Amino acid sequence: MRVLLSMVAVLVGVLPAGAVAAAPAPAPAPSASASAPTVGAAPLTWGVAPSTRKGPDGRAAFNYKLDPGAELTDYAGISNYSGQPITVDLYASDAFTTPSGGFDLLPAAQEPTDVGTWVAFESRYRRLVIPSKSRVDVPFRLTVPRNATPGDHAGGIVASIAEPGTDAGGNRVRVDRRVGARIYLRVTGELAPAFTVERLDAGYDGTFNPLRGGTVTATYRVRNTGNVRLTGTPRVEVAGPFGIGRRSAGAAALPEILPGGEYTATVQVRGAAPLFRLDVDFGLSPVAVNASMPVPAATGHTAVWAWPWPQAVLLLLLAAGVWLLLYRRRAHARALATARAEGRAEATTSPETGPELSDANPTKSRGT
Repeated sequence: MRVLLSMVAVLVGVLPAGAVAAAPAPAPAPSASASAPTVGAAPLTWGVAPSTRKGPDGRAAFNYKLDPGAELTDYAGISNYSGQPITVDLYASDAFTTPSGGFDLLPAAQEPTDVGTWVAFESRYRRLVIPSKSRVDVPFRLTVPRNATPGDHAGGIVASIAEPGTDAGGNRVRVDRRVGARIYLRVTGELAPAFTVERLDAGYDGTFNPLRGGTVTATYRVRNTGNVRLTGTPRVEVAGPFGIGRRSAGAAALPEILPGGEYTATVQVRGAAPLFRLDVDFGLSPVAVNASMPVPAATGHTAVWAWPWPQAVLLLLLAAGVWLLLYRRRAHARALATARAEGRAEATTSPETGPELSDANPTKSRGT
């Protein structure tokens, strides 16, 4: 089960250590609880949330800003909303950005290397038996290494329940159902936010209507190469040679991308004229999360062929129509000229009226 974690982050100070206390569990929070089927009819439901020695304090995530070498003690409230006791394994892990831009933690079998290693629970708290309808507030120690790199480090505290199950092939497997609360830790030092466009591909889809443009689909992949959580608003511009037929389109803002994380998405520009070769320019205006600082824009460029086949067919049809019209006019003119020539020839021919008398030897009449 995917770790369900809360999104909001607030600043927290150092809290004093204290004993673990069991208390009645509040109503479950959907974003910080999980359910798992059991042998009986009632499912197991549990959750994790930031807490204090006396109970939850309303924080939605563990959010810290600490210097390298700093230490603090905080509490995680593990609540059992079920009608029976549960046994949970408690640990911390590193976070990463999923391909769809989500927030997730490393699988249970994968060892953390970052903030997940900075959180320590006493051995007696790593596996807890929590009575039904109650909560246990567990202290933990967070120690920032002295050589920790400045910037944002993300992770989470997880409470998992392992159960036997079967996979799609019917094989018996161990199903690890877990839920957790996010950790956002900013180590003081120089912040260097940066997005990099690692890939930009484009394709052109024309239309059979020669009077309408097609659609350019730009697929981009960006990576957070800085040390601060980032979001941003993408925009794509499409233009033909010499900037002819320029069109642009934007898209929804990116989700928060952790340092080192990448995100892939598409932007469509509709109504792009098929001008043989189209330039596609991608721009991303990044925004740092929980930090007021300028962030350099991320850009990318590619080109795509856009053949005007419908327009070419229309042009051929128009050319054929003009040729046919001219051909008919010329044929008519030739026929008319032939008819006039024949008429003139007939007009110059005289009709037959008998033999013609000659004046060369006129017949004279003589008297006697």
